[in-house]
Amino acid sequence: MKYPFSIFLFLSMLSSYAQTEIPIYSGAIPNAIPCSLRNDSFVNATGVTLSSNIVTPTLSIYLPQKQNEAKSAILILPGGGYAYLATNHEGVAIAKAFNEIGVTAFVLKYRIPNDICMSNKETVPLMDAQQSMKYIRDHAKEYGINQNKVGVIGFSAGGHLASTLTTKFKLNLLKTKTNIKPDFAILAYPVISMEDSMVHMGSRNRLLGLNPTQEQKAYFSSNLQVTTNTPPTFIFHAKDDKTVPVMNSIQMKEALDAKKVRAQLLLMETGNHGFGLRNAKTTVDWFSIATEWMKEQSFIK
Repeated sequence: MKYPFSIFLFLSMLSSYAQTEIPIYSGAIPNAIPCSLRNDSFVNATGVTLSSNIVTPTLSIYLPQKQNEAKSAILILPGGGYAYLATNHEGVAIAKAFNEIGVTAFVLKYRIPNDICMSNKETVPLMDAQQSMKYIRDHAKEYGINQNKVGVIGFSAGGHLASTLTTKFKLNLLKTKTNIKPDFAILAYPVISMEDSMVHMGSRNRLLGLNPTQEQKAYFSSNLQVTTNTPPTFIFHAKDDKTVPVMNSIQMKEALDAKKVRAQLLLMETGNHGFGLRNAKTTVDWFSIATEWMKEQSFIK
């Protein structure tokens, strides 16, 4: 049967964003405590759909129509202050943008820290991110992925999780032999520090509780955990961010420079917070700049 060109084009566009959502754990979910919550979603006051009550972590897999010659992949961690996940504009939209440059993308719905539904809640999001890296690398052949070109991008609190993944890969919560360290990272207006001076209090309260110790604050401040083995990192942030102070990104860049880790910081004059792929308040296109950085670092061709 011959299809009209318009139908063929439509089918091609659909295939370019082929998506499958799978649970990241094949059996019992580690650190889970039986509870009444179930994965859900809601629409906020501005009309944005957000994922909530995540107790069953999943990966949504987006395959590019034409894979980049580097065969790279990226794990996407939406933000939401560890209270919910902005899985559309900081997840799906980002996956489709990476598909356009030939990168296989995986959007993670990681568990929202909750004392009722999980034990040791402060390490549960990291556990889910590590499990996702394990899945991507264990299935690299299936997806045609180069195991040495698997990165992570995180937004806001997802940026904190991404930076924790890049600085705490030796904290192997899964006891796996699979490499769980990302090869590169992109941090988008990230929560970095848990210290009082520049913390996003909502993220800290959700992750560490209302009265964390000084040791906990330091341990989960990624700028204090950078080592010479932290992977190359691209960071972007708006200077007028009223939710997560831009000093989070500045101090992370300083920490990376101090350890001689390849890093780039893009500061935008305006944009505030949570703009995702498109910052309507500037002509600066962070995604194009990040793409060029990825090329310079040989993560894409």
